[in-house]
Amino acid sequence: MDQLRAIRIFVRVIDEGSFAGAARSLDLAPAVVTRLVAELEEHLGSRLLNRTTRRLALTDIGESYLERARRILAELDEAEALVSSATAEPRGHLRVLLPPAVAVHQLAKHLSRFHERHPLVTLELHSPGPVDTVDEAYDITIVTSKHPLDGDFVARRLARTEVIMCASPEYLDKRGRPQHPRDLAHHDALLPPMSDLQRGISLTRVSDGEVINLAPHKPVLSASHIDTNYSAALHGLGIAGLPSFLAEDALMEQALERVLPEWQLYHFTIWAALPTRKYMPARTRAFLDFLLEIFGGEDRDPWLAAAGCETSLVRERFSAD
Repeated sequence: MDQLRAIRIFVRVIDEGSFAGAARSLDLAPAVVTRLVAELEEHLGSRLLNRTTRRLALTDIGESYLERARRILAELDEAEALVSSATAEPRGHLRVLLPPAVAVHQLAKHLSRFHERHPLVTLELHSPGPVDTVDEAYDITIVTSKHPLDGDFVARRLARTEVIMCASPEYLDKRGRPQHPRDLAHHDALLPPMSDLQRGISLTRVSDGEVINLAPHKPVLSASHIDTNYSAALHGLGIAGLPSFLAEDALMEQALERVLPEWQLYHFTIWAALPTRKYMPARTRAFLDFLLEIFGGEDRDPWLAAAGCETSLVRERFSAD
């Protein structure tokens, strides 16, 4: 038995949540994955996983073994990086966890450029939903947060993105363009369910710092998938609260128009985070550098700047929220 290979497969089974998922991600037959995990258990003389028809569960000893196995694999990756980082071209497999909207509207359109530079690096992107914490099962986690990150990991700021109100010109021509936040009560809203915006909103005027608090307004559409709100806004259903990185192209093409541009809603920061390691694999370093290049790495909103409607940061009180 190749013990190291079996350990890697065992960890991948846990990360994917099933033998079949691990087999697909590793391009192996499911029977091979099952056999190698069984051989590992036989070699150790202990069961690591409890198997049922519906799910897998770690045994107590399996949980302890998994923690040590991750450390061993991390040390091996660090040792490999130490030897190869100075001379070797970035190569190997990179696992990245990130929000779906960031993957679709920003990262995907730049990946061909990364592949041209680093053809020996393969990417595995996971976008199950919003990401606000770091997952050590991935080489890099792209996190969105309204607050500074805190934890045992390395984090690099990629950019700041502002949540803005916008609607199609056709909708605004028909319903009128709000001149003051209170005018929003007479408009149709498109919001994610259970979000800050659903519980009422606070708007700050850039020029003088005046704050307007608005009571909750039942939206005409409530969708957990932000691209649904985006598409509905494009087709004239109402005013949507969207992050600038998602609305950028539509703003530049004038398919969407920013509403109340002199008032700020809120912003959050996009981070690239990775486990704390002394030696970073060359492929991870290459991808991190690429992310900083395409996002800018600054505490500003590059997408509103590109669309010609950048908002200045409002006073210390707002920027500290």
